[in-house]
Amino acid sequence: MINCKKITVEGSFKHELQIPESWEFAELREVIEIVGGSQPPKSDFHHESGEGLIRLIQIRDYKSDKNIVYIPEDKAKRFVSKDDVMIGRYGPPIFQILKGLEGAYNVALMKAKPRDGVFTNEYLFRYLSNQNLYSYVESASDRTAGQSGVNKRHLEQYPVGVPPVNEQKRIVEKLDELLAQVQSIQTRINKLPNIIKRFRQSVLAAAVSGKLTEQWRGDSEYRDSKVGFEFPVSWNIAEIQSIGEVKGGKRLPKGEELVQENTGYRYVRAGQLKNGTIVNGDMARNTQMYLKAHVQEQIKRYIVKKGDAYITIVGASIGDAGVVPASYDGANLTENAAKICNFSKPVNSDFIGYWLRSQLIQKLIKLEIKSGAQGKLALKRIKILPIPDISLQEQTEIVRLVEQYFALADTLENNLKNAKQRVDNLTQSILAKAFRGELVPQDSSDEPAEQLLARIKKARLEAEILEKAAKKVAKASKAKK
Repeated sequence: MINCKKITVEGSFKHELQIPESWEFAELREVIEIVGGSQPPKSDFHHESGEGLIRLIQIRDYKSDKNIVYIPEDKAKRFVSKDDVMIGRYGPPIFQILKGLEGAYNVALMKAKPRDGVFTNEYLFRYLSNQNLYSYVESASDRTAGQSGVNKRHLEQYPVGVPPVNEQKRIVEKLDELLAQVQSIQTRINKLPNIIKRFRQSVLAAAVSGKLTEQWRGDSEYRDSKVGFEFPVSWNIAEIQSIGEVKGGKRLPKGEELVQENTGYRYVRAGQLKNGTIVNGDMARNTQMYLKAHVQEQIKRYIVKKGDAYITIVGASIGDAGVVPASYDGANLTENAAKICNFSKPVNSDFIGYWLRSQLIQKLIKLEIKSGAQGKLALKRIKILPIPDISLQEQTEIVRLVEQYFALADTLENNLKNAKQRVDNLTQSILAKAFRGELVPQDSSDEPAEQLLARIKKARLEAEILEKAAKKVAKASKAKK
């Protein structure tokens, strides 16, 4: 941009704004009125509509109609139409820009009303969604009752670039066109994770059915099994207990608790048994916890070793399975999981892990859970789960092929993640360009924003003078009486 105006926004989120010469800077409060909502008591809430009732709009309602609330219309103080631009005052995330509902609105929402036709509602909706403004608001957010909230006074001080009204319309038209294209791309990208997930499931299905190693074996004949699936004629189907021991973990002794301090005695919880391995995450349920030395001494027999297979037996993640990595050799195991260990035959632990994670076995596990007590997978039921009794060489070949295809899926997921980030950034890039005046050409026939603001300021001043005069006359007439 050759001819432009610039301004630096000070504060904890310091940044520079620039606009064309035909635009004008104004504080947000000069061009937008922000009106907070009101909060009726819960005793006025109704969960079904009826005569004399009006819907109470809350932030959550813009995402779902599951929790609609109505209040008596005569108790409503602030009203919103479908075209009104609304600001979510509290978070997370704070400063959600919303529209599309009508009714009364509560204290968690604020209405953004353009003053004197300076902005169109469509332009205002797009403008308030830009990243610079969000970062500015977020940097000075208040905390009320443990929630982050918009600092209204801080927001009202933000310098807004005001374009001519006709240019606003052209900008909105162009934004609608471009952002619709971005939305189309996002919709397509959002479908890909499920496609990759199905690809992984298909690989496992091919692996555990023998299809994956058909060429390696040199035979393609199959026969039915007693457990409801086909398998190669060269395979024998055995029970888990025929290849190794199934043992449970151990709960903490009564009165004892885990500690965050690294005592050297790791305790593996069910939340850590994910993705076919053991994870140390940053969430409360999967971060690494430890045993005190005297506690470990009491339950030292309940440890896992490198290469043991595991399966969770209770809780929301019941049926999650995988293999203990070398880094967790000697760790204690939760009572909410079981291990398959002390193998009596040559086995590839990764093959067992893949077998247990396949949809075929997961369906059997769910059936076992339903037929058991208290939604728990009993050790005796794990022992009789089917497993192919095949050569170590074929197990190893299956693992090699699965890992090869899974590596491809990992690459696709990484590429997808990067592509999604680029597309998500594209929206803000387009908005930033729009509010710098670079999205559509300026038109010299448009009324400059400076003249628009001056005209509005003059009209506002005249209205104030008339209002004062009217009050003066009213006061004088009262005095005569």
